[in-house]
Amino acid sequence: MTSQPASSQAPSPVLTVKDLIIEHEGTRLLKGLSFEIAAGETLALTGESGSGKSLTALAVMGLLPRTMSTQGQITLQNRDLLALPERALNQIRGRDMGMVFQEPMTALNPLHSIGAQIAETLRKHGTDTVDAVARTRDLIDRVGLDMPANRFPHELSGGQRQRVVIAMALAMRPRLLIADEPTTALDVTTQAQILDLLQTLTKADGISLLMITHDLAVIAGMADRIAVMQHGEIVETAATGPLLAAPKHPYTNDLLAASTHQADLPEHAPGAPLLTAEALRCAYPLPRPHPLAKAQSFVAVSDVSFTLHRGERVGLVGGSGCGKSTLTRALLGLHPLAAGRIRLDGAEITANRRPTRSTQAKIQVVFQDPYGSFNPRHRVARLLTEPFHLLDKPPKGTARAEAVAEALRAVGLSPDDAHKHIHAFSGGQRQRLAIARALIIKPDVLIFDEAVSALDVRVRSHILDLLAELSRSQGLAWLFISHDLSVVRSITDRVMVMQSGRIVEEGRTEALFAAPQHSYTQSLLAAAPKLPNVAGAYAPKPPWGAEGPSEVPTQGPASA
Repeated sequence: MTSQPASSQAPSPVLTVKDLIIEHEGTRLLKGLSFEIAAGETLALTGESGSGKSLTALAVMGLLPRTMSTQGQITLQNRDLLALPERALNQIRGRDMGMVFQEPMTALNPLHSIGAQIAETLRKHGTDTVDAVARTRDLIDRVGLDMPANRFPHELSGGQRQRVVIAMALAMRPRLLIADEPTTALDVTTQAQILDLLQTLTKADGISLLMITHDLAVIAGMADRIAVMQHGEIVETAATGPLLAAPKHPYTNDLLAASTHQADLPEHAPGAPLLTAEALRCAYPLPRPHPLAKAQSFVAVSDVSFTLHRGERVGLVGGSGCGKSTLTRALLGLHPLAAGRIRLDGAEITANRRPTRSTQAKIQVVFQDPYGSFNPRHRVARLLTEPFHLLDKPPKGTARAEAVAEALRAVGLSPDDAHKHIHAFSGGQRQRLAIARALIIKPDVLIFDEAVSALDVRVRSHILDLLAELSRSQGLAWLFISHDLSVVRSITDRVMVMQSGRIVEEGRTEALFAAPQHSYTQSLLAAAPKLPNVAGAYAPKPPWGAEGPSEVPTQGPASA
């Protein structure tokens, strides 16, 4: 009698979402969502803004607003979360599932030290005070924070605050970790460190990870499987390699094409010098340890010199805290100079003299958060005409309305949009409005301060095409500040690399990306996540070889 082989049954998944429907005021936001995450697996949930990614994460955590109704099942280790009362969910959150949010500063209490906030998570789930203090110190060390536990959130950088949030989420070694866009606002080196930390800690503890991001290059180096969302539905799910190499759904193809999109930037004929910075130095006063101590200052920008020519497109890259934002404020006349000179079309901007209105009219800025830079009480027509106060003879009446209509048409919007409020527009449309406001007085120079970093890939590709068209039609010059190196490569003629307040390398964009000379530039390029060559085999290339950095690596994020 032959023996029958023992049946091998696959272990049950850690998280199961089945036929999840979420409605709000009669509108169906999630339409029968279903997916599973196995023990120790990383599943990436990707798609455009508004596709339902973050809503799914909030539903799993039981944090949806009361005005939303849910149907279906969300099962965590055989417990139906939708059927549990709030008291039971409070015991599960933090202990069995944790969450890392996009903006760590809003997730941390500014009045409590980081040690107190990590220890609070432990004490809430039964750890006594003595053990909580010891485990807090261990968690701080484990996430790579070389600092005392009595530091406060405002004393930390963005990457350090994100490490604190990760320590809080992993304090009880949960079975499931949800990371909702955890690296969107971080520079490439900090992003690589955070991604490497997440990957290391989850694999070491066998934690399942639900990674929510619109950055497919990040996903390529992190996820075991990808689920692509569109309009509240999952349209395609597959292992990372096969999906990136041969996507089956048209929407997935569109996302991949947008992720690698290169704007058709017109050829630039060198013009006359327009914006010139000579040996700039900017400093911030530091608090005195006691009243009789000598005043000290922190030098944020040191000996920076460059020239931007008419019609030229220049990029500025560097890590957080390198001095990019301070330099931007100095160029706009919003930060005093400790030394050096700035000239804009022949007019000097000095430390003791604010630029004249006519000088300010020649340089405008587009900020990272378009919604935060608009007054939500006013209609678009009024918002776009705010820069008119810089003109000696601003247009009035019919001429004013026509200027608004022309600015809207220039950025691909309708003149009828002038009568709407800012909340009626999507993120990409708001960024178009921010560009329209900057263009309405026809400046010579635009400064883009992380203007596309928060946009999903398809909207970003549309904005980059818009900038290329504006360069072609209006001959704009710009300074493009971004931590996204692929965007900088697509939209600039020349790149400056900033480290610790200094320009350490500059050159023509393609030449610098192909053969960076400075070690810091090489580290930035090595840390930047990049999609694999989807036309070929899905296999990461080795890092810099003995011949030197001849190309950007195609491997996933590496620790820095």
